[in-house]
Amino acid sequence: MSAEEFELNCTVRTDLGKGASRRLRRLNNDIPAVLYGGGKDSVSLTIAHKDIIKATGNEAFFSHIITLNVDKKKEKAVIKALQRHPAKPFILHADFLRVSDKQAITVNVPLHFLNEDKCLGVKLGGGSILKTLNEIEVSCLPKDLPEFIEVDMLELEIGDSIHLSDIALPEGVTSIALSHGEESDHSVATVQAPRAESSEDEAGEEAPEAAAGDDDAADDASGDKED
Repeated sequence: MSAEEFELNCTVRTDLGKGASRRLRRLNNDIPAVLYGGGKDSVSLTIAHKDIIKATGNEAFFSHIITLNVDKKKEKAVIKALQRHPAKPFILHADFLRVSDKQAITVNVPLHFLNEDKCLGVKLGGGSILKTLNEIEVSCLPKDLPEFIEVDMLELEIGDSIHLSDIALPEGVTSIALSHGEESDHSVATVQAPRAESSEDEAGEEAPEAAAGDDDAADDASGDKED
């Protein structure tokens, strides 16, 4: 758990619609946002773009409880969606979900891979690590929400994989995928063999066929001489 805290100052937005949102971004350098959930009405918000762009520059922002200062009231929330400009480093819209201390939340938490350079399959076998997941979806109470989850690659050899079920989750945290059954126990990372070895293996497999072809050609030539 991280001791870091995230707070964003917001104001309630009454001028709604696409035109209003465009004016908001162009004239005030603010962005529109929405706060919803928790058994309360949705609230349209305005947030300074410089504040949210700074906050989103920290990976922990996306797996952390955020305090929204809405006028004079504080709301606890998590970020659920973020719309970015397709070509410019600009955030267009944000969705926040209210959280309650007593109600479980579902959040995507980033994976931090440890000992990649010391991994047996990499250090001794010359292999490489292929990551198939960089985050996992978990469910937990807000107080148990981890900033990230560690995946130790140290003992993996060539051909070994780590699956969701191999990851030690913090107490009170469960994997959404694993709750759907064993068929959802996806691979997280695999140690691949060096490409050179793979090429040699393929060449070795093709060699006997080529040799057989040469023998057949030799037999045909011999038959021609006998004739």
